[in-house]
Amino acid sequence: METQSPHRGEVTVRDLSKTFRINGRELNVLNGVNLHIRGGECLAIVGASGSGKTTLLRVLAGLEEPDGGRVLIDGEPVSGVGTERAVIFQEPRLLPWRTVLENVGFPLEARGLPRDEIRRQARRYVKLVGLSDFVDAYPAQLSGGMAQRVGIARALAVQPEILLLDEPLGALDAMTKITMQEELARIWSEENVTMVIVTHDLEEAVYLADRVLVLPKDKGGRAREIEINLPRPRSRSETRFVKFREELLAEFGLH
Repeated sequence: METQSPHRGEVTVRDLSKTFRINGRELNVLNGVNLHIRGGECLAIVGASGSGKTTLLRVLAGLEEPDGGRVLIDGEPVSGVGTERAVIFQEPRLLPWRTVLENVGFPLEARGLPRDEIRRQARRYVKLVGLSDFVDAYPAQLSGGMAQRVGIARALAVQPEILLLDEPLGALDAMTKITMQEELARIWSEENVTMVIVTHDLEEAVYLADRVLVLPKDKGGRAREIEINLPRPRSRSETRFVKFREELLAEFGLH
């Protein structure tokens, strides 16, 4: 009987440590972090300010080098950035002189794809994020939520195995944020990628994630993982959803 190959985009973190030196003082941000992210899983990372959420994400992205430990993707050690990973920041960082379609196609140009193929792929991902009517618009003509959709489409256009998001919805108003959370859940499901999202919004973590990693503020403490075993699509008013949100609030002494 033929065995099914494992889902790609599996991430393993082993004994990861990172220290920054600030004004001659060492600041230990990550201390012996161990983590396994299943291929195709959505993991949310939460924690108090200074707990190392963004640092961990940047290490996974290859934008920071750890002092100790290592990161493996699909069982292979990695160092630095790689084409199997794409990063989305809080600010979409679009090129103001390029249209929506041109912004989405920009990373494909660096790969030397033919012009027609670039446009075809860019149109596909612009459609995926619901902006087909805005392919010729410039960033200055877009709302914040629309600009972030372009950033998501641009990241997906390179067809990564792993999508890393650093507070991608943090700057949006409450109603736009809810809409974008629903869009992220849909896109993650349709694209079948591994997704790791750093967020301060605990409800967002429960809505999007299969698991939530809670980083301790005390560097001597241990990270905690919470499995969010709720069916999708999720209802924010459902009793178990509310209980998970309260459990996360309790982690921060807020309930």
